[in-house]
Amino acid sequence: MVVLSTSRGDITIELFSEDAPISVENFLQYVDDGHFDGTIFHRVIAGFMIQCGGFTPDMHRKETRAPIKNEANNGRKNKRGTLAMARTADIDSATAQFFINVSDNDFLDNGARDFGYAVFGRVTEGLDVVDQIAAAPSGNKAGQSDVPNDPIIINSANRV
Repeated sequence: MVVLSTSRGDITIELFSEDAPISVENFLQYVDDGHFDGTIFHRVIAGFMIQCGGFTPDMHRKETRAPIKNEANNGRKNKRGTLAMARTADIDSATAQFFINVSDNDFLDNGARDFGYAVFGRVTEGLDVVDQIAAAPSGNKAGQSDVPNDPIIINSANRV
């Protein structure tokens, strides 16, 4: 379990280490390194998802480790409240950024349109915080779209 303490409240996460061992190990290493502390939710789309893990409040992109193998074929689905690794068009490009599904997003599942996005955990407490973040007014900032107008910060991410 990991708790993301955000400027909007806490989000408790259960990790699927048996189904997504590479993604979970990667995520926990970023947690242990303090990488997420002080980062923001930089992409929030009501009814879709909230994304974080890569930018500081001034929109500076944080350094990451090497990309990991995509585990989207692990049988887990992008359902409301699940966490998945964010990536580029390159299937195996996920590093530190992840998103929390605000809705059931079946089109992000393995095989739905492409290889998909690896689900590696789920919110067990704080889904109301996720919904509040998703509803935040947003706009364009530093070349990114859907950035909250007022930064929503991950103050800390810790194992519990």
